[in-house]
Amino acid sequence: MKTKTELFLADSDMVNIPAGDVHLRDDRIKKAWTAKVESFWLAPIPVTNSFYRKIMNGVVEPHIEADVPVVNVSWGDAVLFCNKLSLLSGLRECYSFHRDGESVICDWEADGYRLPTEAEWQYACKAGTGGYRYGELTDIAWYRDNSEGRVRDVGRKLPNAWGLYDMLGNVWEWCWDQYDAEVYGSYRVFRGGSWAEEARGCGATCRRRSHPTFRIDDLGFRLARSR
Repeated sequence: MKTKTELFLADSDMVNIPAGDVHLRDDRIKKAWTAKVESFWLAPIPVTNSFYRKIMNGVVEPHIEADVPVVNVSWGDAVLFCNKLSLLSGLRECYSFHRDGESVICDWEADGYRLPTEAEWQYACKAGTGGYRYGELTDIAWYRDNSEGRVRDVGRKLPNAWGLYDMLGNVWEWCWDQYDAEVYGSYRVFRGGSWAEEARGCGATCRRRSHPTFRIDDLGFRLARSR
């Protein structure tokens, strides 16, 4: 039987997210908008410690907690991981880098691994539901009140209706999008709440942002692929 870490090593284990519309909002500037989401693939769990180290280093250190989500990874780290996994899988890389060393371009036609867009992430998190969460928080998420102050193994809480685990709580997840380029420059969005977050921060529409070099102990990422 496959471990949780190995769940998305094969395309057949990634979840097929159907096309649809998603309503987004930015409470900071009191703006709301609707985005069209094309069908795509999304990993059922965040990238784990063991999987990240296996791809990036070629080995898995025996002392690490293998099935917890990898944390202390920047947005740039996540992009590099996606490209490396794509190459190892015989797929076309999604990301290329501008000569300034900072700008990243995504080839949406490429068949490789990438980060989900913010719209894709929220749409997949809701999984057809209309509320702030897809279930009772204690049943679906690790957060400040039940995590005992640490990141937890993936897949231990109930999934949403589309079979996605840990979309809320456990670790925040980097998305592709810039938060607000005119105000925050290169800052990127992350979503979902974490093991250290209060209940109110663990919801499908909660948005946070930071510089793409930012690393912290409750922020990771999840893999997507275009169809």
